[in-house]
Amino acid sequence: MKLDTNTLDGRFVRLEPHSALLREPLREALNCDPETWSIMGCSAYGDQFDRWWADAEIEAAAGSRIPYAVRRLSDGAVIGATSLMSIRWPHRGLEIGWTFYRPDARGGPINPECKRLLMAHAFDGGAIRVELMVDLRNRRSQAAVAKLGAVREGVMRHHKVTWTGYVRDTVVFSVTDTEWPAVRAGLDERLSRF
Repeated sequence: MKLDTNTLDGRFVRLEPHSALLREPLREALNCDPETWSIMGCSAYGDQFDRWWADAEIEAAAGSRIPYAVRRLSDGAVIGATSLMSIRWPHRGLEIGWTFYRPDARGGPINPECKRLLMAHAFDGGAIRVELMVDLRNRRSQAAVAKLGAVREGVMRHHKVTWTGYVRDTVVFSVTDTEWPAVRAGLDERLSRF
């Protein structure tokens, strides 16, 4: 598996690998919606941003994560963050996660195009499995992941302790390399409607 850390360009978004120039625009984009952050595994809200950024940089340097800023092309605004993470090089698998969009960027083409770009990058690089993991309480994200065409595999009970101390159950979804052509076609058809 080979994953470069290039910019990923779509029609609606550009995924830009972290750089010093993106730090403050990301801080601004992520410093909203405390209710959503409350059910995330970690937080980049308020004074927690610096720790979130440092963790992303450490994981990127270790080769286990490629963190991206999400830039909306219609206005050039940085509207969120996402990552290829938990990269398992020998097993050719990884997770798409640490995804957060400003409320005004939710719905529409943003999430499906981000996932389309990330999965294409992973599968084109030789991945055989892409996972998406969602807190069991987060019904909106579960519906969005299912709508992408990912397969719901089940629930990992007491999987994580979140930054708030909550012991979380995690719903696991995946797309395999053999499923990717059909998932890609579905995403392309969906995105063609925008």
